[in-house]
Amino acid sequence: MSTHEAPHGSVRSPVPGTVAIVNVSPGDTVLAGRALVVVESMKMEYPVVAAVDGTVELVTAEVGAQVAAGDVLVRVAPSPVDTPDGTSTDEADPAHSGDAPSDDVRADLTAVLERHRRTTDAARPAAVARRRERGQRTARENIEDLVDAGSFVEYGPLLLAAQRSRRSIEELVDRTPADGLVAGIGTVDGRPTAVLAYDATVLAGTQGHFNHRKKDRMFEIVEHRGLPVVFFTEGGGGRPGDTDVPIVSGLDVMAFHLFARLSGQVPMVGIASGRCFAGNAALLGCCDVVIATEGTNIGMGGPAMVEGGGLGSFTPEQIGPLDEQVANGVVDVAVADEAAAVAAARRYLDLVGTAADTASARPTTAPPVESMRDVVPVSRRLAYDVHDAIGSIVDEGSLLELRAGWAPGMVTGLARCDGRSIAIVANNPMHLGGAIDADGADKAARFLQLCDAHRLPVLFLCDTPGFMVGPEAERAATVRHVSRMFVVGANLRVPIGTIILRKAYGLGAMAMAGGSFRVPRFVVAWPTGELGGMGLEGAVRLGFRDELAAEPDEVARERLFERLVAAAYDNGAALNTATIGEIDDVIDPATTRRWIALLDDHVPVASPRRNFVDTW
Repeated sequence: MSTHEAPHGSVRSPVPGTVAIVNVSPGDTVLAGRALVVVESMKMEYPVVAAVDGTVELVTAEVGAQVAAGDVLVRVAPSPVDTPDGTSTDEADPAHSGDAPSDDVRADLTAVLERHRRTTDAARPAAVARRRERGQRTARENIEDLVDAGSFVEYGPLLLAAQRSRRSIEELVDRTPADGLVAGIGTVDGRPTAVLAYDATVLAGTQGHFNHRKKDRMFEIVEHRGLPVVFFTEGGGGRPGDTDVPIVSGLDVMAFHLFARLSGQVPMVGIASGRCFAGNAALLGCCDVVIATEGTNIGMGGPAMVEGGGLGSFTPEQIGPLDEQVANGVVDVAVADEAAAVAAARRYLDLVGTAADTASARPTTAPPVESMRDVVPVSRRLAYDVHDAIGSIVDEGSLLELRAGWAPGMVTGLARCDGRSIAIVANNPMHLGGAIDADGADKAARFLQLCDAHRLPVLFLCDTPGFMVGPEAERAATVRHVSRMFVVGANLRVPIGTIILRKAYGLGAMAMAGGSFRVPRFVVAWPTGELGGMGLEGAVRLGFRDELAAEPDEVARERLFERLVAAAYDNGAALNTATIGEIDDVIDPATTRRWIALLDDHVPVASPRRNFVDTW
């Protein structure tokens, strides 16, 4: 409210308008803050109040009179005014006075608070009970677990399904809170993050008209602010039951375009728990990382769509079960339940979010340096699990492996080394001797795109005889798939380093170094390293074909072959290769982390950001 009080006691109109109410007469005693006159201007009411205690000397205002800004309406003679209880005796309408509101909550605020209350889990016990029967949490519980306490600000909580022509407002408030999508911004470990969660208790988590618009709003905010986004995508896809808007196909919705446009610009985490079909699954598949819980089913069409297409009748549990989606590479991280999924999401965001921050090292425990020395067996023919090598290099417990269930010959993951985030790409000799097959190349190439987009330095751990060859391999279009590693590697803008654990042969080894051993910041080998332009046995058979053919005795020919192979191995030993400068050094494995530290001082990427991260 407005006061226009001159020092001599003249109370003036703050605006031009019409006098609507006059509350006082000459001789009245007034207290400071009492509304003396109400002026109406531009459909608004402006109470004019006394600035001091005193007695009314003059009233010039008349109801209906036109006044200008600054006109004197009342003159008050300042004087002490005593009341029995020390309080104002003003009986004017509170709406026209400067009095503080009473302890009772006003009606408009009460309505707002009540509507918000009805969006909460506490207001929907039956829906919560159904989630408990399925062993799942509610959308709001998942968000509460993910974000820092008290940090979540929700967008669009009062939206209702576009079904007012078929349901009452009361029913929509009860059954369709937030139109089935809880969305907003909170902090995750102090970092502002957008979080969206389909509410499977609302029309099966389907995508309605207004929750599409809410997604559009959130995705535009995410792009503008550069926020990471976590999306809980459980639900059944498009919703055919919204009747309040004219829709034929709905193919002009923007949500899928806007979300896909975020790829490569911000970290994107998708979490699936329960049933995730159709449009919900499409959004999930756009994410950098897909996390899924036990019992999850993921598919581009649910049972109704499958049956409608004449493809048979199936239960939801028969479509895209978790074990299949892990084995085929759709799911990056499989976990037991939603609590574990949230924990994995937090780990990913922490590793990615601090990659480019040189002040972001986390306190971690380094493994004993001596553990690196015995990871690779002395026998060059004895297989070993490269996870043991990774565990000996990175900070204990820091590895978050991605797509572990698919393409086991290539290991990809994020970790910390001396508290700094790094990305790991490693050949695994336990599968095909470490040879890079089509799936392994795809896995590495897509992971490298993710690293480039989020400025993660890459450490290659090389132990490969090369790319997989043979008629079976070529039927898998290996030529095209393995070449992705060269194309992506040649266009990386983040620092890379290569450590040769044992084998480094041919084109496969070059792919594990960005395309050439001259590209990485360093290429060093452990003492077990061996290098060659191709597998040495094959090289001997090709290069010494005439000499071998000239030996008529089969036993003698085999002995010659073994001598030539042994000589080739001596020549290709890392110690010999280092003498001509093809690699930077042969190192004691215990000093490995010193070399990895060279990846930490990278300068922020200045060139244009990557357009997107390939979904595959």
